Amino acid sequence: SDVCSSDLIPDRPPQEMASGSGVIVDARQGIVLTNNHVIKNAAQVIVTLKDRRQFPAQIVGTDPATDVAVLRIEAPNLTALKLGDSDQMSVGDFVVAVGNPFGLGQTVTSGIVSALGRSGLSIEGYEDFIQTDASINPGNSGGALINLKGELIGINTAIIGPSGASVGIGFAVPSNMARAVMNQLVRFGEVKRGRLGIDFEDLNPDAAAKLRLPTADGVTITNVQADSAAEKAGLRRGDVVLAFNGRTVRNNADLRNRLGLTPVGEEAELTILRNGQQLAVKVRIAPPQAATALDGEVVPQLAGLKIANIDRNRIQTRVEGVIVVGVEQGSTAAGIGLRPGDIIAAINRQRVRNINEFLTAMRGVDRAFQMSVVRGDFVLNFIVR
Repeated sequence: SDVCSSDLIPDRPPQEMASGSGVIVDARQGIVLTNNHVIKNAAQVIVTLKDRRQFPAQIVGTDPATDVAVLRIEAPNLTALKLGDSDQMSVGDFVVAVGNPFGLGQTVTSGIVSALGRSGLSIEGYEDFIQTDASINPGNSGGALINLKGELIGINTAIIGPSGASVGIGFAVPSNMARAVMNQLVRFGEVKRGRLGIDFEDLNPDAAAKLRLPTADGVTITNVQADSAAEKAGLRRGDVVLAFNGRTVRNNADLRNRLGLTPVGEEAELTILRNGQQLAVKVRIAPPQAATALDGEVVPQLAGLKIANIDRNRIQTRVEGVIVVGVEQGSTAAGIGLRPGDIIAAINRQRVRNINEFLTAMRGVDRAFQMSVVRGDFVLNFIVR
């Protein structure tokens, strides 16, 4: 299978070049999967194939929340890598990582699956990483993690090590997550995440024992928002969610990822435990609440962004923050992934409850800062540089 590397020219003086990796997953359409951070802020993306052919790439869409991006090239005689089922991987399975470390060219390393379902790394908004000890170095981002059947089971994304060096702890976005994101990016140009309208927390072992469950897999619903899709489907506070579309829900992060990859308008089935009985509840994912304010305050540090205080009479939310009411296409705000309807809740972990607090926090930031954003049921953390 051909695996590409992308030479980037960020749109800021002086011009710079950077490299990363990618993988062709659809030869007919010329679809290439890579990481969002590989092509972020790029003015031009050039894909170099193993046979040294080069082609300009169109950015089909990006999803900062999962760090996945989709490119398209027009090129004959491409070879695609088959997408595998990452849910079938087990700890100890042998894997091969393919990429372009340090810009040296296509390189293959081998290892095993060290862990599954890794989260809490604060790399992006949705985390369900495959951890591997196959050597992954700078430049490998966006490359393929392959099982011994020759199937793509992950997109290499991050490493943990001194100065970014490989010390046998690398992470990949599972292929099933990448596939779901890719399908939406190809179809819509963006990932249309919806709103279920529930708050939930991990099911602890004591609660699982009281409910006579064999494991602590699952989450407990702590709140059902009024007039939400969840309320209309009959979900209640105290229900324990055991499965989502027939697959066991491991924990809070697992359910959050599943919901975040379910398109608006699609029906999902939750298996819940209520009063000792298992029930199947079908719910249709609703669109997020829209921002209804017409005017907003501009933010000097984030070109193209307009914010407003939350009007509680128009928008039902318990979240404190400022609401995004405008994002100019092609602007800095659009580039980092902000959308109208997002609620900015914190800057560098400092809570902001209104425009004045937000602008005060922004005046104190350096060139790079962290922004916590509530979108629908989920909290996303953006690193702004």
